[in-house]
Amino acid sequence: MESAFEENIRIAVINPEKCKPKKCNQECKNSCPINTKEKMCIEVLHSSVICFISEPLCIGCGLCIKHCPFQAIKISNFPKVLQNQVTHRYGANTFKLHRLPLPRLGEVLGLVGSNGIGKSTALKILAGKLQPNLGKQEYGMAREEIMRFFRGSELENYMTKLLDKKLKALIKVQNIELIANDPKFDKVLVGKRLRTMGEGIRYGKIYRALDFQGITDREIQSLSGGELQRFAIAYTCIQNADIYLFDEPSSFLDIKQRLKAAKLIRSLLRAYNQVIVVEHDLQILDYLSDCICVLYGKSGTYGVVTMPYYVQEGINIFLAGYIPTENMRFRDDEFTFKVTDKDEQKEKDKITDQGQEHMRKTINYDYPAMEKTLDTFKLTARPGQIQQGEIVVMLGQNGIGKTTLIKLLAGALKPDDLTIELPRLNISYKPQTLAPKFEGTVRDLFCLKIHDTWQDLTFKTEVLIPLEIESLLDNYVQTLSGGELQKIAMVLALAKPCDIYLIDEPSAYLDIEQRIRLSKVMKSWIIKSNRTAIIVEHDFIMASYLADKVIAFHGMPGEFGYCRSPEGLISGMNKFLQLMDISIRRDSANFRPRINKRYSNQDFEQKSAGNYFLMEDQLEEPEISRKYESDEEEY
Repeated sequence: MESAFEENIRIAVINPEKCKPKKCNQECKNSCPINTKEKMCIEVLHSSVICFISEPLCIGCGLCIKHCPFQAIKISNFPKVLQNQVTHRYGANTFKLHRLPLPRLGEVLGLVGSNGIGKSTALKILAGKLQPNLGKQEYGMAREEIMRFFRGSELENYMTKLLDKKLKALIKVQNIELIANDPKFDKVLVGKRLRTMGEGIRYGKIYRALDFQGITDREIQSLSGGELQRFAIAYTCIQNADIYLFDEPSSFLDIKQRLKAAKLIRSLLRAYNQVIVVEHDLQILDYLSDCICVLYGKSGTYGVVTMPYYVQEGINIFLAGYIPTENMRFRDDEFTFKVTDKDEQKEKDKITDQGQEHMRKTINYDYPAMEKTLDTFKLTARPGQIQQGEIVVMLGQNGIGKTTLIKLLAGALKPDDLTIELPRLNISYKPQTLAPKFEGTVRDLFCLKIHDTWQDLTFKTEVLIPLEIESLLDNYVQTLSGGELQKIAMVLALAKPCDIYLIDEPSAYLDIEQRIRLSKVMKSWIIKSNRTAIIVEHDFIMASYLADKVIAFHGMPGEFGYCRSPEGLISGMNKFLQLMDISIRRDSANFRPRINKRYSNQDFEQKSAGNYFLMEDQLEEPEISRKYESDEEEY
């Protein structure tokens, strides 16, 4: 019988930014029990920039992880059966990817998984930007060896064409700032560049699809985040290719822009080409894809790609954290999106039992009707009332006034009529844009801004531990990634004593799992602390899970905006979805909202009945397969 050590093998990953062998006492090397037996499992040479860990010798005791002062080491076990399925590894003690997604002709393949799990690496390999080294840590491997690895698999034909340069692949990169910093786009106008890349008919289609009015005569390097994202999508879509790859196309886009971009990407499909999309907005990924490959593993350590599943099944497998075809559980908890789950109801019942329900119902926050003019834009807001203990979500396009209303309520802006008095409230504000200037560690920042609150046992249990903040405490704020900064900003906002939380786009920069965990943390903390929150959110799944009430915005982005008074979840969602001309049903397995296919029977029936937004008691029928409208139907 094989021992537990034989059934699994170890992978050791060292973070080169954290490992500093010249600034420590080499605790990892000195604590390793294998090193004491005159075998060098961990080596630190005088010339070493980082230490080296021998994976065959490592027994997984974890002492090096425990004693490393910089938390630079990760050691994980993974199934031995995957050892011969390594597609790429960046070097010794670095991340490695197992298998590749399987593109299919005439279909959109979606990739779903957390950050640092290998999605972008897989796209680079399939686009021909990165040559796989099969885990041998060698670059420029012989074509014959690579083809021997893929021989007999469904990827053999694809990789043959890719290596022989008989396949044209285009990739929309994740980091769109690379476009803004590319010298070839210096002082180049948006419209001129797109016209030179594609024919007039396709340019006109893209112009209408992505709302390029007003920006075609601007320089590419002067575009905002959302405008640059739309340009990157257009720049990819306007060219002819055999395979199109899109890495997070919805970032920086509002709900309406995400839907339009999704429809444009789907319109690229022909019987002879393929499309692959990486996306963290599950609703957009669901709307876009025909099939789904799930990526699982350990973030920053290793990733594994599954076989393709039908879109509904694939996303549900990811949310369940269990892959039945491989009998693999990669997450302990299962994600569901029921609007009122049992835990929340228990908490509300507990408040009632303590005699606080009367207070929750009688304390209201009223704000008056007001207007605000900013340059050429004007916001008109109707009066509203919010009860203590409620979460209100603002829905609307970019540039329609959501952040302006947030700033008015926070007191950062004054209404046009200076005689209007807003309620005097203690407010905790999390801004949309995060630009950290603090030069110390996260621990130093918490001690300065929220003093002892972050060390409270309840706050640690409810917020810090679920958001995995403790591993970031000794990191310098200036070195944090966008997702890490977002979580730190949310901790600062939730820890501040206040009457109302004003939170602008909490899901930005977060992957799917982080978004779901954050939404659950926010909802639980707000209910238990009996406070109120007003949230701006573009991820519709997150918005519908959080909201007790909705404020819907409409108007002309950049020119004028109107916002309604806060209203109930169903009526508010119905009015907003009607403006967007989409309908949403719920999945029977986990209650996640799903956008109906345009012109489908479900879409027609819901719109005819005025039920643009269905709740849990009106579930969809199980889905077998999906086919979308023709390419020319929308444009």
